[in-house]
Amino acid sequence: VLVLSLLATLAAFYAPQIVRHALAPGFSANPEQFTLTVSLLRIQLLSAILFGLSGLIMGILNSHQVFLIPALTPSMYQFGMIFGVLVLTPKMGIYGLAWGVVIGALLHLLLQVPALLKLNRQDANIAKKKQDKNALLRGEPSSARRLPKRDAMRKSLVQGYFLTLGIRDENTHEVIRLMLPRLLGVAVVQLNFWVNTWLASRMAAGSVVGIEYGFALMLMAQIAIAQSIATAAMPTFSAQYALGKLDDVRHSLSATIRGVLLLSIPAAVGLIILRKPLVALLYQRGEFDARSTELVAWALLFYAVGLVGHSVMEILARAFYALHDTKTPVLVGIGAMSLNIVFSIAFAALFEQIGWMPHGGLALANSLATALEMVLLMILMRKRLSGINGKSITRGFWQASLAALGMGIALIWWMQAQIASATWVIALGGMAIGGIVYLLGVWILKVPEIRQVASIIRKRLKRYQVS
Repeated sequence: VLVLSLLATLAAFYAPQIVRHALAPGFSANPEQFTLTVSLLRIQLLSAILFGLSGLIMGILNSHQVFLIPALTPSMYQFGMIFGVLVLTPKMGIYGLAWGVVIGALLHLLLQVPALLKLNRQDANIAKKKQDKNALLRGEPSSARRLPKRDAMRKSLVQGYFLTLGIRDENTHEVIRLMLPRLLGVAVVQLNFWVNTWLASRMAAGSVVGIEYGFALMLMAQIAIAQSIATAAMPTFSAQYALGKLDDVRHSLSATIRGVLLLSIPAAVGLIILRKPLVALLYQRGEFDARSTELVAWALLFYAVGLVGHSVMEILARAFYALHDTKTPVLVGIGAMSLNIVFSIAFAALFEQIGWMPHGGLALANSLATALEMVLLMILMRKRLSGINGKSITRGFWQASLAALGMGIALIWWMQAQIASATWVIALGGMAIGGIVYLLGVWILKVPEIRQVASIIRKRLKRYQVS
């Protein structure tokens, strides 16, 4: 909080310079627009502090295997912004949008506080029970009999959390050591985004929107598939490594990668084939016309190719973090992002030369660089763990690919048969048909994960019938 507050204060003080030289250089020509941007930036800097603290609490909850509440926090952030649009904007104008962001960040934080305090009480109760057990073994009275009830309760409630800089705490030093490479990696990723935006801004009108919306759609699938699984798996990886159970880490990592492949491969095929109706269904209204849909769908085509690489890389990166190694994925990521810049320039020029929209080359560059990053991380993790059950992962890849092939054929038939239908019919119907065909395919191929899920569902249905 201290570091974020200091950085936010400095950013607020130097907001004019940040807007003029980094955020929006073109706004300098319009004094009114420039001043407004500076003011909005200063307001929204408060959200950086709130998100920093909220992210820390999210990490604590995840490490205690609490995932539902952290998963709900993005919706609270969106709720805050909606509140800004509907309630604050009519009275405050565009400033209502900025304060909506701050309110959303505050809700993002406050939603998790009760769960954090609950962990505090649980840990205090566990510690109290251990203390009483040890006291009984020594023949001493328990804490409840040694202290008045009110004092015992007060002690249990304040036992868990206290403010400290942790300067002499070795765990704090470990966090800082692991954080610095990750910080560098995030900076490189942001630099890569800036380069892509810079390149796209020099292409045909709408190219920037094309790569931003196309990447966002791919990212939605990646978050739903990989980030959710990686967030749930990382505490398990960490606990297994802390106990020295490398065989368990290897098995868990292999099973997690198989699961991600079984989900990301059909998702990639679905995005590629259904890209136009999906983009039209989500965005095509108002000034977002058919031309805009074409630009976004073109970028999504090449971003979707990299969905599998993005998804598997998310798992591998979390696995390295669980092994207390943030340096390796960051160094590999820096190399991949450097290649991404080279590929972006080369593919954009190639696409333009052959008559294709060049912003698609930027998306393809990202997908190729990410795929290479995934392969290298896989090789390094295999060496680190002396194997990662490669045969099982390869078998899962081919089973998912074969089932996705059947799904793709069904979707192509659906697209041709429904060419005159409404957009929502094509998109939603295609999603339903693709899902059914894919599930049927993995069932025929006897994918063990599907049969395990089916077995769990059958057991729960039997319990429900008995009750």
